[in-house]
Amino acid sequence: MTDDLARFDAVRLGELVRQGEIKSSELLEVTIRRIENLNPKLNAVVHKLYDQARESASASDSRINQNASPNAIFYGVPFLLKDLIAEYKGAPLNEGCRAVKGYMSKLDSELVRRHKAAGLIVVGKTNVPEFGLLATTDSALYGLTYNPWDVSITTGGSSGGSAAAVAAGIVAMAHGNDGGGSIRIPAACCGLFGLKPTRGRNPVGPLFGDLGSGIVHEHAVTRTVRDSAALLDATSGPQPGDPYWAPPKERPFLEEINREPGRLKIGLLTSVPAGWHTESHVHPDCSGAARDAALLCESLGHTVEEIPPDDLSHPSLSQSFGIIFTSFAGHVVAYWEKELNKTITQDDLEPLTWVSYRAGLKRTGADYLRAMEDCQRFSRKVAEWYDQGKYDAILSPTLTIPPPRIEALQPTPEEPKRGLAATINLVALTFFCNLTGQPAMSVPIQWSEKGIPLGVQFAGRFGDEGTLFRLASQLEQARPWAARIPPIHCSRVVP
Repeated sequence: MTDDLARFDAVRLGELVRQGEIKSSELLEVTIRRIENLNPKLNAVVHKLYDQARESASASDSRINQNASPNAIFYGVPFLLKDLIAEYKGAPLNEGCRAVKGYMSKLDSELVRRHKAAGLIVVGKTNVPEFGLLATTDSALYGLTYNPWDVSITTGGSSGGSAAAVAAGIVAMAHGNDGGGSIRIPAACCGLFGLKPTRGRNPVGPLFGDLGSGIVHEHAVTRTVRDSAALLDATSGPQPGDPYWAPPKERPFLEEINREPGRLKIGLLTSVPAGWHTESHVHPDCSGAARDAALLCESLGHTVEEIPPDDLSHPSLSQSFGIIFTSFAGHVVAYWEKELNKTITQDDLEPLTWVSYRAGLKRTGADYLRAMEDCQRFSRKVAEWYDQGKYDAILSPTLTIPPPRIEALQPTPEEPKRGLAATINLVALTFFCNLTGQPAMSVPIQWSEKGIPLGVQFAGRFGDEGTLFRLASQLEQARPWAARIPPIHCSRVVP
């Protein structure tokens, strides 16, 4: 076995290693070759952790050779961490910022510790926009990440480095996090499955109790649904001291795969509700993708009906999110100033980051709390709407426009907010789930006539990833996507 291993997903690769059919070190070298061959075209991996990975793979092989019986589901499987929030002791953490370049993590994040316990071997870290603030993956520090489907269009952000690496077949899955759509948007742009879990499902400790009062959620981009489910089983659950956590799951998420979802009631949303973003209009390709997905769901026995436009409107939602977003930008810069023991200046930051940071400094504590209270009122409205039993999920386009050309998302010193305006447009149908905390997934069942991925989003009831996994598995069987190969690839990945 060599590069043929790329046809397997991470669950299957773990089985092969545990059964002794392939050594972890051999699998790692295949992954390193993929990085060396493909990364010059993609710029997806910005930190190569080959030495640490080889030590871990050798230790994994030794355990197998000693007739030990490892039961970690991803035993010996290579994995990539997004270079944002995820601390891996002894590895760089730059978060796409020139001011942070050279920083080395002093500890493992709790999530990374759980990745390791699941058997994953971290082989590198992926590119991000500065502090994850843009819906594209481009930074002055490391440059652009290119989309394997079309190098002229965005990978999405901020988990675009991870998404490009998975789409190109470098690894079967990679870490991501999501503060407004940063898992789901890259998944949609790169033809992958991307689940943002329920708030509190995965921990962000030990350094944080939550991030942005709970708008940032951790998980991954994957090619198969079962990889996402199995990884969430391995990492989810509260860490002692967490301020809150998600409701207990009914059963292991992996058991939801291939389990009948039942007859679901799905609400179809093809326009941006009032107050979410006043200037966003859904492109016909994207609304068409959602309508086609609705027909597919109906063919599978589900009930789909249009959501009345006023049901989810909230006049001040976009404004409140903007206050939280800029306050978060201010917090991030202040955090790194303290950690690095230095003042971060305008010359250290990209134009949009600096503008967002300065806006955040003008927010008062009262501004922030009022914005949070407004978002919490909206969250109660949505929760009550679900609890009335009207719908089990909301179906919408993931993106309001097809993946745009890279230059449309690049701010300049003359127009520092240009990238922000495009980002707000891209997140117009995703950010509400970060505010409500409900789980949401982008499913790659649609492609444009030009062969560009168009994801569709399903937002589930708070704490109910199980329903989403059951539905996603059904959609995956009805309209398989894993065999689709982008122009830049190594080998395809299938279950």
